[in-house]
Amino acid sequence: MPPSPDAVGAGPAYRAEHPVPDGSGGPRPEGRPAPGEPGPEGRPGRAKKKAGRNLPAAIGVGLGLGAVIIASLFVEKTVFVGVVVLGVVVGLWELTSRLAERKRIHAPLIPLAVGGAAMVVAGYVRGAEGAWVAMALTALAVLVWRMTQPPQDYLKDVTAGLFAAFYVPFLATFVVMMLAAHDGPWRVFVFLLLTVVSDTGAYAVGWRFGNHKLAPRISPGKTREGLVGAVAFAMAAGALSMTYLIDGGRWWQGLLLGLAVAASATLGDLGESMIKRDLGIKDMGTLLPGHGGIMDRLDSLLPTAPVVWLLLVIFVGAS
Repeated sequence: MPPSPDAVGAGPAYRAEHPVPDGSGGPRPEGRPAPGEPGPEGRPGRAKKKAGRNLPAAIGVGLGLGAVIIASLFVEKTVFVGVVVLGVVVGLWELTSRLAERKRIHAPLIPLAVGGAAMVVAGYVRGAEGAWVAMALTALAVLVWRMTQPPQDYLKDVTAGLFAAFYVPFLATFVVMMLAAHDGPWRVFVFLLLTVVSDTGAYAVGWRFGNHKLAPRISPGKTREGLVGAVAFAMAAGALSMTYLIDGGRWWQGLLLGLAVAASATLGDLGESMIKRDLGIKDMGTLLPGHGGIMDRLDSLLPTAPVVWLLLVIFVGAS
């Protein structure tokens, strides 16, 4: 998977060009003008672009993580459910830890982790009804658990807890709800594929052609050109995926699915960028070299999951 574009200040995906300062004072290689100096044809030299992260580490970790996820997906459904549960618990730990460190907001992790795991399992076994019941019970557990501590900041802590319960485990239940269908592994594979392709398209096009910022106050590195790349790549992959991987799928459905994925993945990136800017951090964690934390990889996946689940239900049915 490509490195996350949500680093505060500037992520690599959708990246606009940035000049490389020359502090050496020494001669430049022949034929390579400094940024702003006239080039061979009288035009200012183009700035050298930087990726912004350790790309070899990011690519290696991404490929390894992707291999584990895909293997668990097609070996046994329940193994993949376990992988989702693990990702949810680690993501909750990262989110609550950063809230406590940066904002002194203490969302109770234990009821969130237990309730989040139960939410994922309930979503797989009982569908949307089970997920909603588990969400309600998790919210109740957060309210009661926090009562064992002094009342100061009670409202702030439980509000953050309810947000965390919705943002991480509840949205993740839509992944296992896709998995429950007869062709569930392929539905989840298409969901993962389109999200990764969208991020990759944004990264490649934005890095090469990005000049017009998309949301400079939220994520200055994202560009409109990168968004166009995300849409184009995701729509093409969607048309192929719906034609060849999903039972009863049609190519035009794939175009709509790819467009929706590009939009939701971009909004998810921007949403987590807002959170990280508010917290004043670059990454949510350090578990994945070149990527940050688990939440830095889930930022576009979580909000995309309900979108893909709903569209696949509309296009080809729930089961």
